[in-house]
Amino acid sequence: MRVIETDLPGCLVIEPRVFEDERGFFYESFNHDRLAAHGLALGFVQGNVSWSGPGVLRGLHYQWPKPQGKYVSVLEGEIWDVAVDIRRGSPHFGRWTAAVLSAANRRHIWIPEGFAHGFVVLGERALVSYLCTATYDPACDAGIRWNDADLAIDWPLAQPRLSAKDAKAPFLAEVPPDRLPAAAP
Repeated sequence: MRVIETDLPGCLVIEPRVFEDERGFFYESFNHDRLAAHGLALGFVQGNVSWSGPGVLRGLHYQWPKPQGKYVSVLEGEIWDVAVDIRRGSPHFGRWTAAVLSAANRRHIWIPEGFAHGFVVLGERALVSYLCTATYDPACDAGIRWNDADLAIDWPLAQPRLSAKDAKAPFLAEVPPDRLPAAAP
């Protein structure tokens, strides 16, 4: 397993070791002990799967005050996955990082608590799996507008297909401070 740092401290891309032969392939999508050796002692309590068609953009989502860390993988297709640091007081507040995740490259991304998450489908479809460190709580559900000019995310698609909720999400500057996580002291 190879752990790759992104430009946002805490957000990591995980590349599994793949064993492949004429029959197919095998890899560990998650190994608690191997990730703990890299400083990630993760405890997941919920697993989610989403299927999306061409041009679908989901996000930017987060929960507060019960934040979720997310370990994201793609089982079919390809996505451009984005994490945004929304922790008040963080030196990286409002910065984003992105990675291409696909069934072909078998990469995963770890998005820590305190970050917003979103992705856009790059092909005809994507089947995305993500493990979460907290259960979904509708009262904590929150989002930020995908095309917030202050974030300047360089999405690879100009006219994505959005849910009504994502299309009207607030810009980061409009979110009251008590609805955003705080950076650890």
